[in-house]
Parts: sequence; C-alpha cells; structure tokens
Amino acid sequence: MGDVPYLTLNNGVRIPQLGFGVWQVPADEVVGPVRTALETGYRHIDTAAAYGNEEGVGQAIRESGVPREDIFVTTKLWNADHGRAAEAFDASLKRLGLDYVDLYLIHWPRPDQDRYVDAYQAMERVLADGRAKAIGVSNFHKSHLDRLMAETDVVPAVNQIELHPGFNQDELRAYNTQHGILTEAWSPIGQGQGLLDEPELAKIADAVGRTPAQTVLRWHIQLGNIVFPKSVTPSRIRENFEVFDFELDADQMAAISALPGERIGADPDTATF
Repeated sequence: MGDVPYLTLNNGVRIPQLGFGVWQVPADEVVGPVRTALETGYRHIDTAAAYGNEEGVGQAIRESGVPREDIFVTTKLWNADHGRAAEAFDASLKRLGLDYVDLYLIHWPRPDQDRYVDAYQAMERVLADGRAKAIGVSNFHKSHLDRLMAETDVVPAVNQIELHPGFNQDELRAYNTQHGILTEAWSPIGQGQGLLDEPELAKIADAVGRTPAQTVLRWHIQLGNIVFPKSVTPSRIRENFEVFDFELDADQMAAISALPGERIGADPDTATF
C-alpha cells in the first residue's frame, strides 16, 4: 500500500500529502467515516466551520485511539466571521474539543467584504499563541495573495484551491511555489463521473492497473499537490488511500493534464455567499 509522504510547510511543520475531507458529510454521519479513515491510515483530516461537522470530527479523533500529535487537523474560518476571526477560531476549537489545530485557513477571500486582511492578522495572533501550528488561505487568487503578503507578516503556509484535470491552475500553482506556499486541491476529481468516464483516463487506469479515481489522485500526488478525497463508503475510503505503490510516467501525466474540464465551483473574485 505504501506510506503517505509528508511535505514541509514554510514554517517547518510537516503535513501528510494525502488527507481525508469531510465536506458535505452530515454532522450525524461524520464520526464513522473519519474513524474508518484513521483506521485505514489517514493522518490528515480537513474540515471547516461551514461544514457543520467539527464536533463529530473531534469525537472521531478522540475515539480513534490514534495519538492527537499524530493527526493533522485543518479547519477554516467562515466568510461571515472575517470581522471576528479570533472568536470564530475559539468556537471551532471548542466544537472540535481540541487544544490546538494544525492548520487554520480563511475559507474564501470575499473581496467584496474587504475584511480578509483583518481576519488574517487575527489568525497571526492565534499562530503566535500556539493554538494553530500553521495558518493559510483557501480559494485565494494571486491578487488576494499579493495584498495579503504586502499587509501581513506571515506568508500563508498553504492555498487550498479548486484543482482537477481540466482545471489545472498551473499559473496559480507556480505562483504558490514561488512564494513557498503549498497547494492543496479541493474537488480533486472534478464532478466525478464526467471525468472518471473519460476514455483516455480509463486507458491510463487500465495500463497502471488502478481505478480512474486512484489514477487521478496519483496525478495530484506526483504534481506535488496536497489532496483529500471525500467518501463515506468504507471500501472507497480504503481505495483512495492506495495510491502510493504505483507511478504515472511523463506521457500519462501530460495526458491527464490535457483532459477536458472547467471550474465547477464559485469564482473567488465574485463569490458572495
């Protein structure tokens, strides 16, 4: 099966490259999948205040028997809370039932509100207190990052963005790398079946003896992305973990990058939710 690689954030904190996402997992259903993920070997759990399931994530961590220090936990500041980031962080920590989180992110920039710099400055204080081991952003364009880095002291550790074959975000990934920011990919297989049914992807998956989903996750890993697929099905949770004992060659990587696709989520410049 292979071991999950760890990458190093720009402040020296180590992060598992493969994690487990819980977006759209209902609060009353999240404990089981997270426990299954931890039993499988995942050591990186990605949640958010907006997901409404932080309590269950914390419960699963406590019940797993895995030492807290061995689990990398990410949560996120919601858009309505940019003006009260410190209080929102405290609330997330309480819901999780943890003494600290490993990574705290601004979920969306919401430039129309013009509060993301204020929010990040509050997060810098949380970082200094040690209650977050690293801080970063999600869904930030280059323009948002430029302003943030000009007006704050801590370069974001990560930028979590929509990223999948057909929407490769090459320019933004390169910008992140240039500034020492690791890229995390959400919606890593796009809309699911549309991508997974692509004949070229099926051909590559057959050649490496894996499923199309595993093949796409391997593409992310080899690009250097941090990725956290989501599933509530135990067999799929385990399948998504089995991506470290095969490799794609350069032609296969290029072919996957060239698959058709487009942005499926909101544009961070105009999102107002």
